Amino acid sequence: MRWLFKQQKKEGKKAETEKYLKQSQDYTHVSYINQVTNKKFTISFITTLIDESILQNDALPFLLEKPLEKIEDVKKIVAIADVQISNDENEIEQKLFNGYVLLTLESDNSNFAFLAAQKEIVRNITTPEVEFSVIGPKEAFVESLDQNINLLRKRLPVKELIKKEVTLGTISKTKVAILYLENIANPENVKTLMERIKNVEFDAITDSSYIVQLISDNKNSPFPQLLDTERPDRVAAVLAEGKIAIIVDGSPHALITPTTLVEFFSSFEDYFLNWILSSFFRLIRLFAVAFSILITPIYVATLSYHYELIPKDLLNTLVTSRREIPLPPILEALFLELTIELLREAGARLPTKVGQTIGIVGGIVIGTASVEAGLTSNVLLIIVALAALASFTTPVYKMGNAIRLLRFPFLLFAELWGLLGILICFSFLLTHLIRLTSLNRPFLDPLFPPRVTDMKDALIRLPFSKQSQRPQYMRPKFPFRHTSGTKNRNKDIDE
Repeated sequence: MRWLFKQQKKEGKKAETEKYLKQSQDYTHVSYINQVTNKKFTISFITTLIDESILQNDALPFLLEKPLEKIEDVKKIVAIADVQISNDENEIEQKLFNGYVLLTLESDNSNFAFLAAQKEIVRNITTPEVEFSVIGPKEAFVESLDQNINLLRKRLPVKELIKKEVTLGTISKTKVAILYLENIANPENVKTLMERIKNVEFDAITDSSYIVQLISDNKNSPFPQLLDTERPDRVAAVLAEGKIAIIVDGSPHALITPTTLVEFFSSFEDYFLNWILSSFFRLIRLFAVAFSILITPIYVATLSYHYELIPKDLLNTLVTSRREIPLPPILEALFLELTIELLREAGARLPTKVGQTIGIVGGIVIGTASVEAGLTSNVLLIIVALAALASFTTPVYKMGNAIRLLRFPFLLFAELWGLLGILICFSFLLTHLIRLTSLNRPFLDPLFPPRVTDMKDALIRLPFSKQSQRPQYMRPKFPFRHTSGTKNRNKDIDE
């Protein structure tokens, strides 16, 4: 009786699955008879997900003309490498929607075969759009998980590159791959990340950005705690440092963890340039970020509370520019800052050519009109424009958004308490960053806690010959990248 109940339950579940599938017009269910054994078999598949040429050329001719007695014979006769035999009906729905063909024999309803015949629709590999570089590789990730892993394995052709796959999303069934170098990555980091990903409960994971928000250490922080990148060369480089990469099927961006604050201001092109040039450009970016956040609040604080600190000649210029402005400095600054943000959003949401025109023409027209109308001073207009320009130097888009947001609380504190308010706001920001972690590792490393070894690739980048150790905050298994010194150096021909 118990066996009969289980059989009825199975048949009911299979019938229910087929009932839903038959409502879709791209579901096909066809029966054939083997010409040798006269065994009747049925194939079921979703036409929009399979390559029918594989089915017609590599499967059906052999299934019709070769001896087919039992379901295990399918593996022997078809010219398809990926053939799986199963008796678990729970796999039917998943396999069909992954591009497999379901084959069942009329004489054996308890077992069935899955034939791989996926239709690969993959976007061609293009140049990076967000992290474009003049020097270096010009390949970027695409939406195909297998293609992205192929790009990484070409760059790291070693057996230690481990790939673990998890399926997330009760509806989307999204494949998520975790990659790391087994002989370098800290096992504790790998274990922590795997636990967090397996504990994700969400119905549809359509992009890697969902993963960032679901597994971050502090979900209420405006700062991204996982570094996203579209460059496979960057992912390969950080894997060699002992970090872990996350690639989501359907997303052209990979995630890197653990990460630190200084990495968000390091362009990967820095490693293709001489260390002096790359260090100079990195310092310029850091200065630009500080300038972008603080220059407008300092303007408001100085004019509201500390005008005595302004040199006499400059004070005359500021007084002249603000002579007919009816608004206080804070409202004047907020008006221009919000205008800049509106232009940015309009330019980002419109088609490329129209967006560029809106950004340029809109900025010129609105800026000129606001000065002539007496709503803002020309000095503040220049300051806000320079602050907006400086914010674009941030190499990582998500960190750039966080920088844009920070200006507004600094403006509010500057209006309330002047330069003291800016200092108070900076203290709050610093406290938040000190408490922030990425995969339980300090987000401010190597600045806090200070690590001299990791400073070699932080605010500046020293030559590769000086970077003999991997980042120590991750506690890699094998900390050394190369043997330092000259004991193995061969003499030049003229020595």
